[in-house]
Amino acid sequence: MSWFESFVLGLVQGLTEFLPISSSAHLRLTAAFAGWHDPGAAFTAISQIGTEAAVLIYFRKDIARILSAWFRSLTDKEMRADHDAQMGWLVIVGSIPIGVLGITLKDQIEGPFRDLRLIATTLIVMGVVLGIADRLAARDEDGGKHRAVKERKTLKDLGIRDGLIYGFCQAMALIPGVSRSGATISGGLLMGYTRESAARYSFLLAIPAVLASGAYELKDVGEGHVSWGPTIFATVVAFFVGYAVIAWFMKFITTKSFMPFVYYRVALGILIFILVSTGALSPHAGESAG
Repeated sequence: MSWFESFVLGLVQGLTEFLPISSSAHLRLTAAFAGWHDPGAAFTAISQIGTEAAVLIYFRKDIARILSAWFRSLTDKEMRADHDAQMGWLVIVGSIPIGVLGITLKDQIEGPFRDLRLIATTLIVMGVVLGIADRLAARDEDGGKHRAVKERKTLKDLGIRDGLIYGFCQAMALIPGVSRSGATISGGLLMGYTRESAARYSFLLAIPAVLASGAYELKDVGEGHVSWGPTIFATVVAFFVGYAVIAWFMKFITTKSFMPFVYYRVALGILIFILVSTGALSPHAGESAG
């Protein structure tokens, strides 16, 4: 992997990680369209550490408060009723599904799941799911002629059941094209949470999963065509770009719909199917050398 490739892929990672359009799919597609080797699951997992570092800084006050309350709750029974302490446990509970499935499906994640036809399918299907979830949220928020405005849930309403559902939604992102934020936000909206609450928990829930995945994949750096230097460079680029994107996105979702992302996902999925079906793009482009 050249330094230019790592810069472009780091830029793509930072731009797409927090948007509901799948960063892993865009890393895979960028390499395929450019005629580069597939960067692979290890590069993807490690570069995500950069964007996750942006989450740690952006939500540093929330994270510090949650960690403080959670640690105190280990010895202080009264603290166990505190919302922040409960959030700590809920993040742990919600991380279980992706941890178990990530290890169980490791071979599929690094192989069959990177087929461009599967990526195109997940882009379209999850785009439609996100669109439906967004419409339901908009209906509750706006009400109507014969329907009153319905109050949606916030993170104070989050319990173990919903935390696990969020976790299984996040685990779906092991398939490139699903999108970690897209799946968890869609799940949150379908369970009745506000856009801001769904996004916030989505980002907090991703922290242990991404950091653990990145650490696990460190051993694979240096194998094949991906080396340490370009990987670290891409991770740094992803951090700076990702921080700017998350700041913008959290403001965007308070007043805007997710529909632009829905249209983009569906259009991109259709384009991939057309390119693959006409032979202009191989569904396994770059894999053999990656």
